[in-house]
Amino acid sequence: MTDTSDVYQGGCLCGAVRYKIEGAPEWSSHCHCRSCQRATGAAFTTWVGLKKDNFEVTKGHIKTCSTSPGVERGFCDRCGTSLTYAAEEGWPGQVSILAPTLDNPAIASPTAHVYVEHQLPWVKLNDGLPTREQF
Repeated sequence: MTDTSDVYQGGCLCGAVRYKIEGAPEWSSHCHCRSCQRATGAAFTTWVGLKKDNFEVTKGHIKTCSTSPGVERGFCDRCGTSLTYAAEEGWPGQVSILAPTLDNPAIASPTAHVYVEHQLPWVKLNDGLPTREQF
């Protein structure tokens, strides 16, 4: 999905960071890895992936933190909202955005649960999506 006719917006909880996406996301999935759990404080996260060229910060600044080799996670340094994930080695030219930070998270249509080897035992999946041990 590389259509750039649509523009979507999103941002952090406090409004200090705003961004826009041009075109529909290329993919979306629910991630259960321990890194995402720790970074967001949630049992799993929902990401949308897109080309970096289709992503622009329109207000404020996304602070980044290297959380593991080659991985940069972005967040608002005012309210702490987790916003982005980039791993140039694994996904060159892409950025992933946490779907709930979109003004309209419904544009994310997850197609799988990934890294379910880290799924918390009290999370029960019954949405019919395929599960993968890795991405």
